[in-house]
Amino acid sequence: MNILVTGANGQLGNEMRIISKDTNDNYTFTDVVEVEGVETTILDITNADAIRKIVKEKDIRCIVNCAAYTNVDKAESDETLCRKLNADAPKLLAEAMKEVGGLLVQISTDYVFGGDPYNTPCREDQKGTPTGVYGQTKLEGEENIKAVGCDYVIIRTAWLYSEYGRNFVKTMLNLTATKPKLNVVFDQAGTPTYAYDLAVAIKTVLADYEKENPNNGYSKRGIYHFSNEGVCSWFDFTKKIAELAGNTACDIQPCHSDEFPSPVKRPAYSVLDKTKIKETFGLKIPYWTNSLKVCMENMNALK
Repeated sequence: MNILVTGANGQLGNEMRIISKDTNDNYTFTDVVEVEGVETTILDITNADAIRKIVKEKDIRCIVNCAAYTNVDKAESDETLCRKLNADAPKLLAEAMKEVGGLLVQISTDYVFGGDPYNTPCREDQKGTPTGVYGQTKLEGEENIKAVGCDYVIIRTAWLYSEYGRNFVKTMLNLTATKPKLNVVFDQAGTPTYAYDLAVAIKTVLADYEKENPNNGYSKRGIYHFSNEGVCSWFDFTKKIAELAGNTACDIQPCHSDEFPSPVKRPAYSVLDKTKIKETFGLKIPYWTNSLKVCMENMNALK
């Protein structure tokens, strides 16, 4: 199968590069910028003609959209660009896949939730209540894809990290190694997600789609949730990062969210219920601390 990956030089995109090596599928990795030493096809996903052109030239039958505007705070003052990337571009990708009878795998976010108080894991059919521009535009992107009517699998994920790019794990590794004391919020609960594990889940979806080879619509189309197993706060996450790194000199203390003023109210509880994706695709999802350990070992190997 010919597969196109957008945002290929980001966290998830780089993990997709890794898992692609274990398949017989033909991947085209695209981004808006090139990285030295990494094969990348330049593609502007806000340009409908450019999308159609590459889909036709490469005979693409599946797009995995890893590209997004992800700066949650900056999105509040950059709404136009954020909406263009998170809401409008997915619609263009969906239209391109509908024209060729292909599949769009869209990566969405736990930030589509957060406006209503709750303390049980969020299910796929739960009403979206985003509290900021980022979450709102990602939710709009989901709705735009559904309205187009192509075959789609939307995967909402949370707290993504990897060996690549900037992320919470890398930031905390640095801070816990250099600061004598650190305050980290404990009143936001969720689940860290190792981008490699998410890439493996996407590969499972793609293999299932290829096996089904649908002519009258993919039977498993819909919205799914994926993160690693378990629940923690950002404080717990930081404590585990420091423990695995051996950064014992830093005094890590819990604090409240309001001690870090932000233009966006972040979800207080965004644990995702993964029952649907596990049962539908037969996935066994690793526990978050196990995956964190694997990622940190890989980071050390890359040094």
